[in-house]
Amino acid sequence: MKIISWNTNGLRATIKQGHFTPLFAFNNPDMVCFQETKCEPEQLDEASRNLKGYYSYFSYSKLRKGYSGVAIYTKVKPERVEYGLGIKKFDDEGRTLVLYYKSPIGGKGKKLALINCYFPNAGIKPERLKYKLEFYDAFLKFINKLEKNGYNVIFTGDVNTAHNEIDLARPKENVNNTGFLPIERAWMDKLIKNNWIDIFRYLNPDQKDVYTYWDQKTRARDRNVGWRIDYFFTNKSFIKNVKSFKTLSDYMGSDHCPIMIDIKV
Repeated sequence: MKIISWNTNGLRATIKQGHFTPLFAFNNPDMVCFQETKCEPEQLDEASRNLKGYYSYFSYSKLRKGYSGVAIYTKVKPERVEYGLGIKKFDDEGRTLVLYYKSPIGGKGKKLALINCYFPNAGIKPERLKYKLEFYDAFLKFINKLEKNGYNVIFTGDVNTAHNEIDLARPKENVNNTGFLPIERAWMDKLIKNNWIDIFRYLNPDQKDVYTYWDQKTRARDRNVGWRIDYFFTNKSFIKNVKSFKTLSDYMGSDHCPIMIDIKV
């Protein structure tokens, strides 16, 4: 089963510029998780909103139009869907979708939860850093509870933090910048101490120069001066089901590139 995750930086623009359909056609994914969709489903054309062969689900900001938002397209209909973490101040920004399956997509074993999340960017205001850290803590409690309740969990999305120096091109220059602050990275440490596995880094412990985000204003992608801030994570007992991970760094259409895992179910 192939799952793609991509911060599309505006799903309407992705569709208009011709980057939407090829993502499905080239890779034949079973699921695609989009972040930063910046739209409500009614703003999409019918063919894109209800893509043939897929069920589609959308969570969008209730506070600001054209802001935040996530979507999931899946060939396999979930048992149920949740639109958020159950905390209003986080859910109103439309950052989280949770798809629940009774078992690993028709297989045998534990129940499966797939989470698509667009984690907050701390920006330049102290209150947004506080909001981001509170979101992080609420999210960790949410996934820990899911695993405790008998679920295997896969979560993906733009986490908006590079974990270690190997995960960005210029760590020393960015140590005081949002996305690489010690307090943000400490949460990533805590996540891993809770036995959540960064799939890419698990499979590629020493691989350098692999990034998922590049600043467009400075044409950083041309020079591969980037950040790895888009992830797939899973619980420790499910990592054996992961067959491969790919960073689709040549796929254009956003300041991020898609990432993809292939799992056994």
